[in-house]
Amino acid sequence: MITAGIDVGARYVKVAILEDGKRVLVTLVERSGYDPLGAARKAFESALSNAGLDRSDVSYVVSTGFGRHRVDFRDTNATDITAAAAGARFFYPGTRTVVDVGAGNTRTAKLDENGKVVQFRVTDKCAAGGGGFLERISFYGGIDLSQLEELALKSQKPVMISTVCSVLAETEVINLVTKNIPIEDIMMGAVMSVAGRVVAPIKQVGLTPEVTLVGGMNMNAAFPLALERFLKVHVNTSRDLVFANAVGAAYLGYRRLQKRAVIAQ
Repeated sequence: MITAGIDVGARYVKVAILEDGKRVLVTLVERSGYDPLGAARKAFESALSNAGLDRSDVSYVVSTGFGRHRVDFRDTNATDITAAAAGARFFYPGTRTVVDVGAGNTRTAKLDENGKVVQFRVTDKCAAGGGGFLERISFYGGIDLSQLEELALKSQKPVMISTVCSVLAETEVINLVTKNIPIEDIMMGAVMSVAGRVVAPIKQVGLTPEVTLVGGMNMNAAFPLALERFLKVHVNTSRDLVFANAVGAAYLGYRRLQKRAVIAQ
């Protein structure tokens, strides 16, 4: 039984294809651009090709993310929170708190022992609380975003960016540079600033270990480290968790088909 999950985010479209709800056959990422539907179609077709599958081989397609309703070839859609919870539990079955930091906002959820969402919180859409803030800080610091992780991990005395607004942060970064603050300390300070803003919604839903970070911030090893400093607990992190929402959507599709089969009996 083959199912697919398509996560249409603000920056990227991510696709995951599962076999029998257990094995990930392929994952793929594509820029969302100005045409989320076109990007979703392209990413889905590329994922099928990489897996050696035809569209007819896929029994169910579930979309998620802010652009989930734009995917007109879906069978159904799932909210970001629901997909993130399912994806986090797929990789880390003991997950009780899910943290999803996107480009512009943060979503957190508390799960019960069965993986059901019992409390959740979504922050306002502002780059100060997400990956978009780090993109701007990298630009202001004169480095490529791909360098941020390596530099931040070298920091000895991180200097947190106090300005909440990502636009006004430019002035603060320039001031720090003119004071000869090492760029690695500025970058780690920016990472810690984002992590610090994520703590509030986590505590609002109720921090319960295990904590699992899903989404693109898993590509920056400095971020989960910063989050652990604030939370004082271990945070599950993995490059695979970049695709957690897409995997979770595909898994939800598998569960839907299972229920249909039971009803049909």
